[in-house]
Amino acid sequence: MRIESTAIPSVFLLMPERMVDSRGYFVETFRADQFTSVVGPITFVQENQSLSRNAGTVRGLHFQLAPRAQGKLVSCVAGALWDVAVDLRVGSPTYGRSVAAVLSETNGHQLWVPPGFAHGFCTLESRTIVSYKVTEYYSPDHDRGLLWNDPALEIEWPALTSNAIISDKDQKQPKLSELYSNFVFE
Repeated sequence: MRIESTAIPSVFLLMPERMVDSRGYFVETFRADQFTSVVGPITFVQENQSLSRNAGTVRGLHFQLAPRAQGKLVSCVAGALWDVAVDLRVGSPTYGRSVAAVLSETNGHQLWVPPGFAHGFCTLESRTIVSYKVTEYYSPDHDRGLLWNDPALEIEWPALTSNAIISDKDQKQPKLSELYSNFVFE
């Protein structure tokens, strides 16, 4: 497995290697030894999966406040998505900046989104299934969001988002300038 850093330190793109033959492929999608050698000690406690029926579906930007902040290892089981992580760590030199990657069934890539970051995505294909392991259990009391299309974030969303399919909740999230974040850059 190759693990590459991104423009924001602590966010990593994981590229598992597939062994392909006439039957299809086999891939190790996660190895704790390789992952922790780059990211550090991490324990995943929950795994989530979402199906988006239509291309152009936007989910996010979501995060949980400390002490229930979640790190997420995001992968695409079917279809394709534009996956985004936004730095919410107060005092970080990359505060409010984002990184993005295409995750797809075809490329098998994964994105590590550490605690202190908001996460969201736009589906690039119909029937996209996203799976993600998290480091903390879901907590409704700590669940928060950030407005996905806040101009201050300068996220280069795919053209599909001009007619985004998005929940009422995600359309009403605060902008970065209105956001309360209890994440501190260390």
